[in-house]
Amino acid sequence: MDRNQGRIHSRQVYEATKAALERRGVTTEEVAKIVFEMQIAYNVGLTLEHCIVSVESVLKKREMQHAILVGIELDELAEKKMLSSPLQQIVESDEGLFGVDETIALGSVFTYGSIAVTTFGHLDKNKIGIIKKLDTKVGNGVHTFLDDLVASIAASASSRIAHRTRDLEEQNETFADIEPEETAPETNIEGTTT
Repeated sequence: MDRNQGRIHSRQVYEATKAALERRGVTTEEVAKIVFEMQIAYNVGLTLEHCIVSVESVLKKREMQHAILVGIELDELAEKKMLSSPLQQIVESDEGLFGVDETIALGSVFTYGSIAVTTFGHLDKNKIGIIKKLDTKVGNGVHTFLDDLVASIAASASSRIAHRTRDLEEQNETFADIEPEETAPETNIEGTTT
């Protein structure tokens, strides 16, 4: 029996995740701008390119991919009015007491530690950058899940930068001393160490 039968390759899931975000108007650069804003005060030499690499690394994690795909699917189904009642009305209106959107997004940041968790809380409350645009529902789209998912991506990427900062400090270096590629992920899309 083929144990891989029915499995989708990690690269396909990554590409589907990126495509879903782009379809919803979220680019890696927009998320990286949030990361840059969150981390620049603490990191000498940090560039937007370093932040883009960190966001790309976060998007290669399965937990994040799965959360993004589920959340975007639910938002899109709500836009098409394809959810059953009362869930349709709850998601469509982004009801204040509906916390499932935050729960899914928060679950995906746990991989990146307590810094990511507290940063997610800050972003969820303060709605920085594209998160604010998604939260205020500019246009006709439903973004009940997406605004929180973008916050989770940015929080996780910010945590990666914070941890990398500590590593650099121990080597008497800063982000000014490294190229953005040197902030690349610990593992590649196939799961092998880079």
